[in-house]
Amino acid sequence: MTAVGPLAGLRILDLTRLLPGPYATLVLADLGADVVKVEEPEGGDYLRAMPPLVGEASALFQLLNRNKRSVALDLKRPAGREAFLRLLGRFDVVVESFRPGVMERLGLGYEALRARQPRVVLCSISGYGQTGPYAGRAGHDLGYQALGGLLAADGESRPPVVPAGQVADIGGGAWPAAVGILAAAFERERTGLGRRVDVSMAEGCLGFLTLELARWLEPGGRSLLGGAFPCYRLYRAGDGRWLALSALEPKFWAAFCRAVGREDWIERQWDDALHREVERLFEAASRDDWIARLEPSDCCIEPVLGRADLERHPVHVARGSFFEVEGLGAKLRHVRTPVRLEEEPPRAPPPALGAHSREVLAEAGFAVAEMGALESQGAIRCTPT
Repeated sequence: MTAVGPLAGLRILDLTRLLPGPYATLVLADLGADVVKVEEPEGGDYLRAMPPLVGEASALFQLLNRNKRSVALDLKRPAGREAFLRLLGRFDVVVESFRPGVMERLGLGYEALRARQPRVVLCSISGYGQTGPYAGRAGHDLGYQALGGLLAADGESRPPVVPAGQVADIGGGAWPAAVGILAAAFERERTGLGRRVDVSMAEGCLGFLTLELARWLEPGGRSLLGGAFPCYRLYRAGDGRWLALSALEPKFWAAFCRAVGREDWIERQWDDALHREVERLFEAASRDDWIARLEPSDCCIEPVLGRADLERHPVHVARGSFFEVEGLGAKLRHVRTPVRLEEEPPRAPPPALGAHSREVLAEAGFAVAEMGALESQGAIRCTPT
């Protein structure tokens, strides 16, 4: 894989599985970093087997792991751990998402890694961080959002809703990890030394509440952006589909009111009693009819897009937000990571398990006989590309 892009030359050993870590390294791989997934020889990343299966592997796995290479290495075997530490000499970053303490039990904690490679950046992504009473606690995205305050951000006036997107995994875990890795790598250029990056997904959710902190200073205050006011709310149209009205600034709210012929609403932007009147208004026409009518007024209204029309929307089409990549036995539609470059690196398909084991080990100086010995011991798996 030819390294191009602003992160060309940054080498990452990725021990993560499932979503947060793989999305963080996908962002970095799309920017040109050489990301090598280190997977267990039997089964690899758990996500490979999760439905829906498309071709030879899960669509979930394939969408998260383009532009990466795969080494199948058993870190539970002494020979596998030693091979990993030998690989480390050529790499800048290690990313892991085990429970706190697992890397130390494997003999691959930060001190052990730093002893072999003083410049290494170790990024650890976990639910509750490397320290504190919940460090060893199991969890998933919904629980991190609950503990991070997001599910009850609008108070207790209505039941919380399970979000369709993985806010904690991606917003609270993957993006802080990517930023932390780049910050530590930038610092290393000055100091020559690596750093430990500790990312807690529950803690990462707190960042979404920055504006809410101001509301909490006022007793009984309501969330400005939580749907409490008629100007910033979801409305069902007459055809059962939904619209998102986000006319927060008075000028946008006034533009909306004028466009629907209700200038008497302009002074009622923060009036709870107006909700039902606006709901009845939107019930009078279809979603697309309302969009056609209101778009010229520039009043911050958008359709709530579903699967049927998301990829066809002119904004996403014009921006090339979706594209096809030849995957593991089938082409798949991918969505781009949102850091857009003027000239983007080419897109490589996701790797088969162990497809690059020999290639990566050879780059680190392993002889053919050494690789054969590791394979015979079960420490590595080499899958033909």
